[in-house]
Amino acid sequence: MLPVVAIVGRPNVGKSTLFNALTRTRDAIVADVPGVTRDRQYGYARVGAVPCVLIDTGGLIEQPSGLDVQMRIQTEKAVAEADYLIFLADARAGVTPQDHFITRELRRTAKPVVLAVNKAEGLDPDVVSADFYQLGLGAPHAIAASHGQGCRELLDTVLEGVTPGIAPADDTSAIRVAVIGRPNVGKSTLVNRLIGEERVIASEQPGTTRDSIFVPFTREGRDFVLIDTAGVRRRARVEDPVERASVARTLQAIAEAHVVVMMLDAHDSIGEQDASVLGQALERGRVLLIAINKWDGILLEKREEIKRLLSYKLDFVPFAPLHFISARHGTGVGELARDAVKGYDAAMRAMSTPLLTRVMEKAIEAHQPPLVRGRRIKLRYAHQGGRNPPRIVIHGGQTNAVPESYRRYLANVFREAFDLYATPVAVEFRTDANPYDRLRAGKRKPRPAGTMPGRQRRG
Repeated sequence: MLPVVAIVGRPNVGKSTLFNALTRTRDAIVADVPGVTRDRQYGYARVGAVPCVLIDTGGLIEQPSGLDVQMRIQTEKAVAEADYLIFLADARAGVTPQDHFITRELRRTAKPVVLAVNKAEGLDPDVVSADFYQLGLGAPHAIAASHGQGCRELLDTVLEGVTPGIAPADDTSAIRVAVIGRPNVGKSTLVNRLIGEERVIASEQPGTTRDSIFVPFTREGRDFVLIDTAGVRRRARVEDPVERASVARTLQAIAEAHVVVMMLDAHDSIGEQDASVLGQALERGRVLLIAINKWDGILLEKREEIKRLLSYKLDFVPFAPLHFISARHGTGVGELARDAVKGYDAAMRAMSTPLLTRVMEKAIEAHQPPLVRGRRIKLRYAHQGGRNPPRIVIHGGQTNAVPESYRRYLANVFREAFDLYATPVAVEFRTDANPYDRLRAGKRKPRPAGTMPGRQRRG
């Protein structure tokens, strides 16, 4: 599973800026005031040699009051979830009593800690680091998160010696299916129903599953590995079962999976956390299936209204099919398993360049790309650039000006033409070099030294 790295430190030292630099997103709100981040923010690192899950935190305060109490609780939860810790300090403020307090708190965890000193741009790294050796956390790393300086090297140091996760050899042909969702939506019950035995503990008590469980099995001639994700964190003293839900473990499972089954309780609405982890699965390009569990307990007159609300709230994943199931009684579970196979096969489908180009040309005939400064965008040919998700690379001229709406249009055309069921389609554009530019460059002859451009004078 992917390692989990939490970024901790006192407020306003640049933790969210570092999170954004490492994830290459703007997911974390950044402002020059302390306390902007109070809840935990999760994401995948996009820099460094080893993939990992990152957690942005609000900050550790020794004597919090008001809303800062909740901020500290959230930070403590992130520390408990993490495998590795980045302690971020401020180079321009120097070592503070708060930094000494945080050092003591992190030492109690017995987890690996790497000290980073932020806002070091324009400063001598050796001078910056000298003051922070007193914390006793080893050599400080001087970085400038707002400019991205030293961020990749910092993450490589944190995960030094960690081997990137690779699926076991005997699982390479199996379809890895991650079952995700909030506590008590029926994830373990669904896993048991799919494999036909009580393989994992299922209970009405939220939080029965303590960590992700890998369950290999065979169904209708296909090999699967089901990943039953943890409904709760390991830390037993957290009393609220909803707050104990581990988003980090869910993101780990998504990264390992080919197919993601998002389970929802038909009696509950879609929460912000549901949409967030579903967005992460979409970003990773996973096959997406939505399972609405406990459907047998919904009155007939309420079903259409629930379907309407689901369609509205899940409009950002319109290709993800909805399955109305009862994990306890098995209703709809067989169809869900068959669609997992169908989605996996679609994500792994090979598509020839001539056929892709032909489909693209028909799409252009039906709906031309827009004009750019009076010139039409020219799309010449398409080829397959990857699988899981299907990646289609389109070559042409002025492709950097293709609007996002036209990209979505082409993705939908390819999905329909190749029956890319339940999978996102990544469309990538590449601008080809103009061959006439190369021809003109080849015809130019070097001008003799000391001569002026223009016509030569006759002797």
